[in-house]
Amino acid sequence: MGKLVVISLFVAALSAFVGERVINLRRRTLASRKLVQTHLPNCHPIKSLEYGSEDLTILPNGLAIISTGLKDPVLPSYSDAPGKMYTLDMSEDSRMKPVELRMGRGFDLESFNPHGISVYTDETDNSVYLFVVNHPQQKTQVEIFLFVEEDHSLVYVKTIKHEFLHSVNDIVAVGVESFYATNDHYFGGGTLNTLEILLAQPWSNVVYYSPEEVKVVAEGFYMANGINISPDKRHIYVADLFDHNIHVLERLESNGLAPVKQVVEVGSLVDNIYVDPETGDLWIGCHPNGWKLFQNDPEDLPGSEVIQIKDIHSEKPVVTQVYADDGSVLIGSSVAAPYGGKLLIGTIYQKALVCDLAKVDQ
Repeated sequence: MGKLVVISLFVAALSAFVGERVINLRRRTLASRKLVQTHLPNCHPIKSLEYGSEDLTILPNGLAIISTGLKDPVLPSYSDAPGKMYTLDMSEDSRMKPVELRMGRGFDLESFNPHGISVYTDETDNSVYLFVVNHPQQKTQVEIFLFVEEDHSLVYVKTIKHEFLHSVNDIVAVGVESFYATNDHYFGGGTLNTLEILLAQPWSNVVYYSPEEVKVVAEGFYMANGINISPDKRHIYVADLFDHNIHVLERLESNGLAPVKQVVEVGSLVDNIYVDPETGDLWIGCHPNGWKLFQNDPEDLPGSEVIQIKDIHSEKPVVTQVYADDGSVLIGSSVAAPYGGKLLIGTIYQKALVCDLAKVDQ
C-alpha cells in the first residue's frame, strides 16, 4: 500500500511538473498571441526558392546570397534534395530571378544542409569569404568558401569542427578563419534537445572561434539564434528566440564579449538579424507565434513578422513592426534585409518574398 502511495505521488508530481513546463513553453512561444496583419505593397514570391531561404546577406553591390533547403528535425521540410546557395540581384528593376551558385570540387554536396551564413571581405586583397553553418546528418560544422563573383561560384576552402560548436544556428565572420557563433541548444541533438525545449532553461551560448583559440564568450540565453555585428565592428547583436529580445554585447580586445543592454520590446520570437551597413538599423525575421510553427497545422498556419530596430544604442530604441502576415501569404519568416527601397524576406522552409518599402521610413 505504501509503494502505491509513493508511486501515485510521483506520478502526480511528474504530471504537475510537465503541465507547468507546457504552460511555460506556450508562454515563451507566444501561443496565445493574436497577430494584427501589416502588409507591404507590391509583394511577390521569388521563383526557384520554394523550399526555404533560412538566411541571407546582401553585398554592397546589391547581390544577395541566400541559403536554401534547411532540414530541421523538428520542423517540416518539403524537399529531399540537398541544400543549395543562390544569389539574387537586388539592384535589378525587373522581376528578380535567383541564380544557383556553383560549388566546386572537394566538398560533399549530397549532405549539404545549410543554416546561418555570413560574409567576410579580406581588406588586403578584397577577397570575399562565405561562412556557412552546415548540418550534414544533423551534425554541426562550419564551411568556408571563397566567393568568386565573376565565375558565379563558391570555391571550397575548409571545414571547421569543434566540440564547442555542437549546435550552431548562426554565425558572424570577423576574419578569414575567425567568427562568433550561436549554439541554440546545450545538447548536441536528438531527444535531449526536445527535453531542453520543454525545460526552457538559459543554457544556450555564444562561442568565439579562431585557429588560435576557441572559447565561450557569452551564455545565459534561452535559445541564442541570429547573430550579427555593428557597422563599426565594436558590438555584437544576439537574438534570443525564447526570450523575445536582442542582446547588445561589446567586443573586447581579448575577443570576449561584455553585455551592454537588452532590447526587450520586440514582442516576437526573434530569428536572424540583418544589420543595415549605412544606418546601423537591425532588421529581424521573426515568428509571431512559435507554437504554431512547431505544431505545423495546415488549418492554422504559422505566420511571419519583420521587426526593425532603429537607434539600438540609444536609451530608447525605436522598435517597429514592418511586416506581419498570418501565414496566408508567408510562413515562418526567418530573415529580412532591405536594399534599394525593397525588402527581401526569407523563410525556414517556404518561399521567399520581396516587397516595396515605400511605406517605411528607412
